[in-house]
Amino acid sequence: MNNIKDHENLNYKTVLLRLDLNVPLKNGIITDETRINKIIPTLDLLIKKNTKILIVSHVGRPNGKVNKDLSLKSICESLEKKIKIKIKLLNKDIFKIKKNDLFKEPEDKIIFLENIRFYIEEERNELNFSKHLASFADLFVNDAFSCSHRSHASLCKITEFLPSFAGLQLEAEINALKKVTTEIKKPVTCIIGGSKISTKIGIIKNLIPRFDNIIFVGGMANNILSYKGNSIGKSIYEKNCYNLIKEIFDSSKNQLCEITYPKDVLVGKNMDDNATIKDLKDIKNDDLILDVGPKTLKKIQSIIECSRTVLWNGPAGYFENPNFAKGSFEIAKTIIKKNKNNSIYSVVGGGDTVAVINQLNAIEDFNFVSTAGGAFLEYLEGKELPGIKALS
Repeated sequence: MNNIKDHENLNYKTVLLRLDLNVPLKNGIITDETRINKIIPTLDLLIKKNTKILIVSHVGRPNGKVNKDLSLKSICESLEKKIKIKIKLLNKDIFKIKKNDLFKEPEDKIIFLENIRFYIEEERNELNFSKHLASFADLFVNDAFSCSHRSHASLCKITEFLPSFAGLQLEAEINALKKVTTEIKKPVTCIIGGSKISTKIGIIKNLIPRFDNIIFVGGMANNILSYKGNSIGKSIYEKNCYNLIKEIFDSSKNQLCEITYPKDVLVGKNMDDNATIKDLKDIKNDDLILDVGPKTLKKIQSIIECSRTVLWNGPAGYFENPNFAKGSFEIAKTIIKKNKNNSIYSVVGGGDTVAVINQLNAIEDFNFVSTAGGAFLEYLEGKELPGIKALS
């Protein structure tokens, strides 16, 4: 897989740059710009090389139909302010665009095509659609790792028609994940949350032989507690996963991977309640488990202190209520402390976990923060990602 930074002569080439700028929007306002900030290094490189940049991206799931609420307009405006270069957004039907229609004016350096998922051909990975897109440019750059688990036209088939390269962000993402899967410094710890074990069983099974510790937090830990015969009150959990959990414990025993789960918890009667510390034996039928307790937190911190690599996917509790945010915040602070003396390599992924870190304004205090979601999880599961395979 070739990286665009190693290309010998980019001068005045037209580059079709696939990005994932699928940022959260509320009434047209961007509520988290992390994904925009992360692609700026690739843009800076291409700008310095005097390229003309044609950006392809998407927002939301318009299902092949034009939806003005899912326009890239606000994203263009945000990026324009950050890089201080005029950006043009083309609303014209892609099928009516020809290469000669682009970059007509001397000041045209960056052009956005409107939401690529307005076209049903994109998600169908349609060959002629890819060929038409490719006709706009001299080179293709994929800097959208977070979409690369999708077999879509602007990620896969397009590489059949253009010299194709990885962007800086995509390469950084893969290198970071390699350091927690194949190029590991042990001891290595995974902190994993979320509500459903069934969606992450593949990841857990793939990591158990490689990891020294797997720590279950959040809604996922409730499944473990229930499996172990504890009352979890009215807490969120996944039904019918007894066999999956048994498989996890059997495998971890065989592979000498220690499984850690809460020994005490913070509960409330509802999501907006104050926090009460409880041992597992004291949980009532109307209690909601919403964070790890102080004894559990101390155990997690001691494991992190002894680790040289940590992968974190999923907050420890319902951090949206400050009364149940301590577990997540203290885990973050413990990792940050070790990061600052270079005694740990830390990779964080998942939208909620990134939101925790953003609340602490600590994105730069981790070795790598992934916004990739599904691609991040599938890579950890050991799956081959179509968008990466296409580059190879």
